Amino acid sequence: MKIFKFGGASIKDADGIKNVCNVLEKVGYDDALLVISAMGKTTNALEIVIKNYFEKSHELHSSLQEVKKYHNQILMDLFDDENNEVFQNVNRHLMDLENFIRSNKSPNYNFVYDQVVGFGELLSSTIVSHYLNHVGINNNWIDVRNFIKTDANYRDASVSWEITQAHISKGIKRKTLNITQGFLGSDENNFTTTLGREGSDYSAAIFAYCLNAESVTIWKDVPGVMNADPRFFENAILLNQISYREAIELAFYGATVIHPKTLQPLQRKEIPLFVKSFLNPLLPGTSVSKGADLVPQIPCFILKKNQLLISLSSIDFSFIMEENISEIFKLLHEFKIKVSLIQNSAISFSVCVEDNFGNFAELKAILSKKFKVSYNENVSLYTIRHFDEKSAEMVEKDKTVLLKQISRGTMQLVTKE
Repeated sequence: MKIFKFGGASIKDADGIKNVCNVLEKVGYDDALLVISAMGKTTNALEIVIKNYFEKSHELHSSLQEVKKYHNQILMDLFDDENNEVFQNVNRHLMDLENFIRSNKSPNYNFVYDQVVGFGELLSSTIVSHYLNHVGINNNWIDVRNFIKTDANYRDASVSWEITQAHISKGIKRKTLNITQGFLGSDENNFTTTLGREGSDYSAAIFAYCLNAESVTIWKDVPGVMNADPRFFENAILLNQISYREAIELAFYGATVIHPKTLQPLQRKEIPLFVKSFLNPLLPGTSVSKGADLVPQIPCFILKKNQLLISLSSIDFSFIMEENISEIFKLLHEFKIKVSLIQNSAISFSVCVEDNFGNFAELKAILSKKFKVSYNENVSLYTIRHFDEKSAEMVEKDKTVLLKQISRGTMQLVTKE
């Protein structure tokens, strides 16, 4: 079985959905499972709905209407007959969304977030499934929440692997084209959970692992995995082959082409991952598999923006020892602050982090009781894998370097532009 994942950029409009048909016809779709993300910027639009739900109730209706309008326009562009069943199914999802917002009593932001944003994938996969049937590509739409089961850690749920394996092994029809949603799962009470932003790649890997798939292909608007993000670096070069280990390193440091959690289940069963262009589906793209670490062997550049550099020093000039560092990491974990880089000396400890949940102010208040806290907001973290003198000079040029760290083949710089 083959697993194909189509992201939001590939299905952002009617032409994109039509192109999915083109890709499937060129590469084949017998015994395949499609994992579909939300269309375009729908997740962002639903995040605005959530923000308005909690903070700006007078703008809630208009933000919901934007989501409706966007999807209805795509329906009108794809289907001539408004009596088509797809209109009813899409409206049912939209009504379920409105009903949740109207009836919800939970003040838990993360819970509400998962129940609301999940509709993006439900809407997109419904539309794609109906359109493929409409043009003669018969398929089986399935609700991923009946298959991927998780804990109740909303917005970053962990997979319950044994239960998930049982559901997928028993419930997925083989020798047919299956279509489901990325990013989503459900907890033991059947409430929607999400696997973390950009988690649709991970969803594809979960299905691949449980189905012992032949391969996973992520279809993107780039030729494959590049050695740098073309939006920020000139002359980016396509990587033809990456080993699992190297890909995990790149993902850990923040390469956005492959989700960090995606590679571990694939590596365990040596299932190859391909990253290909949905604009040129017959090109080879990038293969992530067992084999050479990197082909070609060149420096790889990763940029993470909007980072936070926190420096802690002891108030009484005592050493910052293991017990202090253990306590700091415990707090970072509790406040869901993701660590990107660590550096420490005798009486200071610096950490570059991502505060995706907006918890730093609360964390700072606690840390300030024991440490002198200084910090820089909106810094950039550059990582160069397999760096050389030329690549290092290029990144450092015209920047203020706040922190620099070098370890076997990898250089990291925290900079203020």
